[in-house]
Amino acid sequence: MEAKINQFFECIITFFNGGTGDQLPWCSPDVILGCEREAADAASDEGKNESIMRLSWALVHSKQPEDVRRGIAMLEVTLASSNSPLQKREKLYLLAVGYYRSGEYSMSRELTGHCLEIAPDWRRALSLKKDIEDRITKDVVIGIGITATVIGLIAGGIAASLIRRN
Repeated sequence: MEAKINQFFECIITFFNGGTGDQLPWCSPDVILGCEREAADAASDEGKNESIMRLSWALVHSKQPEDVRRGIAMLEVTLASSNSPLQKREKLYLLAVGYYRSGEYSMSRELTGHCLEIAPDWRRALSLKKDIEDRITKDVVIGIGITATVIGLIAGGIAASLIRRN
């Protein structure tokens, strides 16, 4: 019985802590620093574009919100200059990751949808879409729970004040 109770509380704690989380990798500050150096040292335009893509990838996969915002800004600036559908798909995906990490799930879902228009069977985008939908569902459930609790407390307070008057 005690094991079942512990399992129940672990499920609740896991739910509120974000569960097992998404399957997206994280990037360390050292990798970001290396990508920044590589971008600064790139000689050719093609080398610079590739190193900027690697830096953008590293930034949106960072645990630091300011790095994620910087990665989003870089990707938004370079998105218009995407020459191929593959390049555009990659940038849209990285933007979707950045917005997901920033907590802007609706924007992330929209960008993931654009990725899937270009490549409908792309597994990374499909996986991100599932993570986004799971996160939105979880946020809705938490919101409903908070709302129900507040309504219950208000109703309880009203009922208690009515009982005291009588």
